[in-house]
Amino acid sequence: LPIFVREGSKIIEPIKSMPGVNRYSVDKLSVILDKVKKYKIPMVAIFPYISSKKKNIYGTEALNRDNLICKSLKIIKKKYPNIGVMCDVALDPYTSHGHDGILIDNKIDNDETIKILIKQALLQAEMGCDVVAPSDMMDGRIGKIRKSLDKNGYQMTQILSYAVKYASSFYGPFRDAVGSKGLLKNNKKNYQMDFKNKDEALREVSLDIKEGADIVMIKPGLPYLDIIRSVKENFKIPVMAYQVSGEYSLLCNAINKDLITKNAVIESLIAFKRAGANAIVSYYADRIDKILK
Repeated sequence: LPIFVREGSKIIEPIKSMPGVNRYSVDKLSVILDKVKKYKIPMVAIFPYISSKKKNIYGTEALNRDNLICKSLKIIKKKYPNIGVMCDVALDPYTSHGHDGILIDNKIDNDETIKILIKQALLQAEMGCDVVAPSDMMDGRIGKIRKSLDKNGYQMTQILSYAVKYASSFYGPFRDAVGSKGLLKNNKKNYQMDFKNKDEALREVSLDIKEGADIVMIKPGLPYLDIIRSVKENFKIPVMAYQVSGEYSLLCNAINKDLITKNAVIESLIAFKRAGANAIVSYYADRIDKILK
């Protein structure tokens, strides 16, 4: 289950573009985590919504030991030790330009970005993160993050690589949820993948496995079932699928307008499983029991 955290106290803030999904201040995380525990959801993914004052071109708030992710990790690991936590390794929630890394001459600099991502991943591991998830799509970052984690005694911290992340139109509501949508002045096509290209997915997965990835992510989900199947057939590695914000909002709005029934949610998730996904990230995760009933 993805969970959005925000600054402040005693706040549960609905996200307009994602009906039924909220941002929680750290002191209110127990409201959603109690549901996670009740429904035996094995892992949560934490995403931050920070104030524009803390954003800059380098995304330095990502390395603040007292940032929203670090605060959330401390609370979750103390009060809910049996719930796994996955954290994004990327700079887009923290940069003033909304990109996943360092911009030089209006293009992402791969190597300079990796230097920061290594520190971000190590900080998350120190704070108790079970699965660090580089979602930035920089080349070579998995191997360097793995080496840093091992060197510092975090051999058991797993790496979930967003190995296959397409430059997609389905991410809009998520960018709204983490506050990067209005900041993004151009696209991410020089580091995310061309959705017309199937072969690149296999190459990217192969490279990340060699560098030490424990799990790979396919993102978005439903429009890319063929990619999930192809990766699963070619590699013996756990494959995770992400039912992204655009997929969720399309389903949710169609259900709310009685265009389709809520059974479409189950149908879409079964499609992931049928294609070969070992695990699914979904904003519906805390409501699946009710839908099934």
